[in-house]
Order: sequence, then C-alpha cells, then structure tokens
Amino acid sequence: MTLFGLVGKNIGYSFSKNYFTEKFQNLGLKEYFYQNFDLETIDTLPEIIAKNPDLQGFNVTIPYKEKIIQYLDAIDDEAQKIGAVNVVKITNDRKLIGYNTDFYGFSKSLESLLTKNHKKALILGNGGASKAIFYALEQLKIPYTIVSRTKNATNITYAEIDKKIILEHQIIINSTPLGTFPNVDNCPDIPYNYLNYNHLCYDLIYNPSESLFLKLAKEKGALTKNGLEMLQLQAEKSWEIWQK
Repeated sequence: MTLFGLVGKNIGYSFSKNYFTEKFQNLGLKEYFYQNFDLETIDTLPEIIAKNPDLQGFNVTIPYKEKIIQYLDAIDDEAQKIGAVNVVKITNDRKLIGYNTDFYGFSKSLESLLTKNHKKALILGNGGASKAIFYALEQLKIPYTIVSRTKNATNITYAEIDKKIILEHQIIINSTPLGTFPNVDNCPDIPYNYLNYNHLCYDLIYNPSESLFLKLAKEKGALTKNGLEMLQLQAEKSWEIWQK
C-alpha cells in the first residue's frame, strides 16, 4: 500500500481526499490511498508519521501551514521565502521535506484574468494561506496592500477601507476562511458598494462555489473567481513532487 494524506484541523470538507482518490482510480493505482489526518494539535504529527509507515507524503491546510515547519527536516527555497508549507514529501529514509505549491496554483489561475486595469491588489487576511499570495503577487510584479483585523506596520485594518482604497485596488483577494461552508452567510467586512466592472475579486474559498464575497462583488459588475482551479493546480504540483 502507498498512502498520501492531508494534515489539518476540521477538514471533513476536504477537497484533496476526493481529488486524489479519483485520480488514483483513473490512473489504475489500486494500492494508492489518500487519508485525512484531522489533528486537534500539530504536536501529534510525529505520532501520525510513526504509525503510518506507508505514508509517502501529505498536503497541509489550515491552520498548520506555518506550524508544520518546525517538524520538517528540510524546506525548499520557495517555501522558505514564503514562510508556509502546504506539501510535504517523505523520503525513503523518512525525512520530511516541505514545499509550497499554493503560490503556483494561485499564479496560474490568476494570470489569464489579468488586464492592464488590474494594477494593485488588496489582500484580505494575513494568515498562512495569504503568504503564498504575497509571494505570487511579488513574482507577478503586482503591488499589494494587506488588510487585517489588527493594525501594524505592514497592514491596514478593515475599518480603514473606504471608497478611495477600493478604487485604488482593482484586485481584491479573500484569503480568509470567511464564507466557507457551512458558514455561507459570512463574508469579509468591506464596502462592496464601491466595487465596479474594473475589479477582479478572487476568493480562495471553493465551497460554496460562489461565496457571499463573490456574489456581492458580481452584483457590482466585478469579474469573480473562486479557489477551485488554484486547488486543482496545486494538487497536480503536489503529485509531481511526490513522484520525484
């Protein structure tokens, strides 16, 4: 048996398990399996590794993309720069090597939507998921402003978002979990009435397929995209890493 998995917390909704289970079936890999490891605390990771000798690699999701790093034996250059890991490969000698494929998935899914009007991005949230977004935008040479609940030297708060800020930022990215199923009535607290057809609103959420954030943006004429393609692209990149 060859086992892969997903490490996270409250991950019953997981995209990855269904995606890889179907992939293995399509490839005829009958002895390949994908399992969710729903951990109350990341401290139990070494125990999971020890108990599953067939585990060859795993994806990492909220809230462990940063906390996982302390348990790794090595981390690739891009993941090091990003400061977050969403893919781990387990080598033959049981070393844990960390990678980040989120930035790749996000970049590839965003690029085709960009126009000359999309000059600056507003990123809602600054958790582990957003770190890959920062890196991807830097690679695309798109300046950005970070929005967080608390003020510090590197971000603004939601209370500071006004008409001027909305109009100055033509790309708005929700990297928070607000609006994820089953809490579909939630959304980031921004003045949606200032959005217009020049805006591109991107939500890392894929369940529901149209979050309240995207619904409100679309009503104002904005181009919208959810996080499903990003997840598919990063999953394929994960598979490449595991097969190396």
